[in-house]
Amino acid sequence: MDDIAITGMGAVCSIGNCCYEMLKTMHADLFGIRDNEHFSSEFQDLPAGILDVSDSNLKLISHVEGEQVSRTQLMAQWALREALETGYVHAQKACSDRTLKVVLVNGTTVGGMDLTEQEFSQLRQGEGNADCMLTHDCGATTEAIARHFGNTFSEWVTVSTACSSGANAIALGAELLRSGRADIVVAGGTEALTRFHMSGFNSLMILDHAPCRPFDKNRAGLNLGEGAAYVVMERDELAWKISGKMAAFGNCVQISAYLSGYGNACDAFHQTATSDNGEGPFLAMTEALQMAGLKAEDISYVNAHGTGTPNNDLCESVALRRVFGEKMPPVSSTKGYTGHATSAAGAIETIISLLALQHDFIPMNRGWKEPGEGLVCPAMDCHSFASLEHVMCNSFGFGGNDTSLIFSKKPTAASGQDHPDTDNGICELARVEISDTAQLSDVSEFVKPMEARRMSRLMKAAVLSSMRALKEAGVDTPDAIITATAYGAIELSERLLNQLCDGETLKPTWFMQSTHNTIAGELAIRTRCHGYNITYSQGDRSLQWAMDDARQLIRQGKCRTVLVECHDETTPLFRQLMERVGRPCQEEEVKSLAIVLSCGKSSL
Repeated sequence: MDDIAITGMGAVCSIGNCCYEMLKTMHADLFGIRDNEHFSSEFQDLPAGILDVSDSNLKLISHVEGEQVSRTQLMAQWALREALETGYVHAQKACSDRTLKVVLVNGTTVGGMDLTEQEFSQLRQGEGNADCMLTHDCGATTEAIARHFGNTFSEWVTVSTACSSGANAIALGAELLRSGRADIVVAGGTEALTRFHMSGFNSLMILDHAPCRPFDKNRAGLNLGEGAAYVVMERDELAWKISGKMAAFGNCVQISAYLSGYGNACDAFHQTATSDNGEGPFLAMTEALQMAGLKAEDISYVNAHGTGTPNNDLCESVALRRVFGEKMPPVSSTKGYTGHATSAAGAIETIISLLALQHDFIPMNRGWKEPGEGLVCPAMDCHSFASLEHVMCNSFGFGGNDTSLIFSKKPTAASGQDHPDTDNGICELARVEISDTAQLSDVSEFVKPMEARRMSRLMKAAVLSSMRALKEAGVDTPDAIITATAYGAIELSERLLNQLCDGETLKPTWFMQSTHNTIAGELAIRTRCHGYNITYSQGDRSLQWAMDDARQLIRQGKCRTVLVECHDETTPLFRQLMERVGRPCQEEEVKSLAIVLSCGKSSL
């Protein structure tokens, strides 16, 4: 098996409009946390890492015409252009002796919400421009991004696991390369700040009214941010082979680093808080080290998730000590520069980790002043020179979705090892479908009445179908949970948008459950599943991506049982708007499917 090489990268965020600008900004100890003038006065006391470029200028830069183009899409196209150019992707396709399959793996959660919230006040009255629905959902946003680049991409998929989306997109991209399902992968994430976004996080009371202070004794919360970042990845054998052909034209593929290890695990503890012992982060870091064939002491630097919230920083510190013990490498959070760009955070911090690796420096932890009990003491030596060989980058999301990536200057002994497919077939142990809201009261079989009252309609359907399927299959705890959804929690999103229009404070429970991967997190908590956990959101292709992923896990012997779920819902307003733009959707108010797959003698 070939090693996974990083051959290109591109980024745009509050500290730079390209990777080189990000490097210069950090070396100058400048930061992108600024007063929030992007929104109305309700959020001006909440500083954020906002890209200092207007939507109109983004359109000019990205060569986009028309009004209905989301900021999430525009930033992605800007960053992708840099990644494609530095990775010589088009030149590689031209020089190859066969058609190369180039796949875009995109991490996002808000999708085109910025356009929807601008139009929603009129839309709910039967007026306004409904075209925003064409790119409202995550998958439609990714498709629009991919199609902007003509025939560059053979296929595309959206990963939506909240704040770990960008990192999970990169890990998934590596798996596509290892399994031969792609020749080149461009992976990362994009996320724009929206009123929906700001109001939701504000309702959770975890935003700092000053620049954030990760790992500081007096930390008071996070600053939100925005941006986009992508890396070009390919098997190193292909990179070297094509590079030789390209040399005749004066170009050469440059391998800047290797993705030597990655791990994804679920904390299975709480939807928005991390467990006291940091089990999910610990498992993700441990899995990444095992894949890379490295010991903890081999890691030169850790780019921590480090949000600045009291819970995250303490629990991540506990997890780091469990992994590294007394041999703690330099650790820092770079969110003091960029803010927390949520779904794009893991991708932006991947770029920072790669820049640190390439230029041998340790990014400092801005905002830190005073050590706190139980907290790691982060790096504060103003980007001191350090000889780095292996860098770990952590990203943790809602639902306890935790991911760790390891980047290395050279291939490691284990990073290129193959995971041979098993000889066993794959069998379906159970399949349960819910499509009638009258059935939702049956959730009381698995959920206490007080819990059920706090659950959304879609959450009840998902829990009911999944727990029934697991019961029918005789499985208490699956090895992995893979979720598919085209639109997510439409009912809750609509309620929250109504609250925004009416000037009301968003309900935190609604906001928490509106995130696409909340269902996977809820089921992990109920089944105590700490294993692989991912959510696909690519329209009517979502379930196919989920099933393919599950089969691959079983074939490789990584899992024996996998819970695959597909959940979607509609509302009268949503159906009306989709009809207006010529995209009719399911008539059922709720539709939930749960399948339990296992290795076995019979084949699907």
